[in-house]
Amino acid sequence: MSNRVLISSTNNPQIKNLALLQKKAKARKEQGLFVVEGIKMLKEAMDAGLLNKIYMSESFYHDKPEASSIFKEYEYEIVTDSVLKQVSDTMTPQGIMGTVNMPTYDINRMLDKDDAFILLLEDIRDPGNLGTIIRTAEGAGVTGIILNASCADILQPKVVRSTMGSIYRVPFYEEADFIGALSWLRLEGFKLFAAHLSGISYDTEGSFLGRCGILIGNEAAGLSWEAASLANNLIKIPMEGKVESLNAAVASAILMYEVARQRRIMKN
Repeated sequence: MSNRVLISSTNNPQIKNLALLQKKAKARKEQGLFVVEGIKMLKEAMDAGLLNKIYMSESFYHDKPEASSIFKEYEYEIVTDSVLKQVSDTMTPQGIMGTVNMPTYDINRMLDKDDAFILLLEDIRDPGNLGTIIRTAEGAGVTGIILNASCADILQPKVVRSTMGSIYRVPFYEEADFIGALSWLRLEGFKLFAAHLSGISYDTEGSFLGRCGILIGNEAAGLSWEAASLANNLIKIPMEGKVESLNAAVASAILMYEVARQRRIMKN
């Protein structure tokens, strides 16, 4: 470290840019970068070929040589513990963070499968919900996720943390003309199912085979009328008691795994 300058001020241009990337979606889009924290998320970014640059606290660099050596093939900086803590988005920083290149996906390749299974998200605003949905989507075998422009920014820190690494592996696409995209999917032969309080039970065996999409709406208001009207079927999750609806992430998980279950049965 003798030849390396220790970054000790939050006025350092790199640190100011890290803070900007943490806070502003516009900066993330303009630079094609987002910030992740912790060894696990950085290692997974490295495995995905997306890791850009590393920032290690002074104590992390000295106290965890085996961990820090993993990332030394990348460009890295050493930062004082206090500076790293100030730029971190977590209450208890692990001492390492980095910038990651924004993954890009071709929507046509995402959809070009005979059994493509798409999750369609409209106005999901809670970062924790969105991150959990992405993580669950990977587990359920979703082909890709299409979000409208009013969803929480998929690359903001809380969303990224909640994905637990799935952000690197689940194809996603933000669609400015979400309603137009739904119409296009119908023309392409996708069968669209909208989670809706006015829906009917979804548990007909074999209903989710072939190319299909599940629509999930805003946590409080649900799907817009325009989006729901473009679905082939309005469906709801059967519930006991006086419960009318479920958390968006929970409802998404139930429906995604029902799709996965039906498809496994067909394959077997």
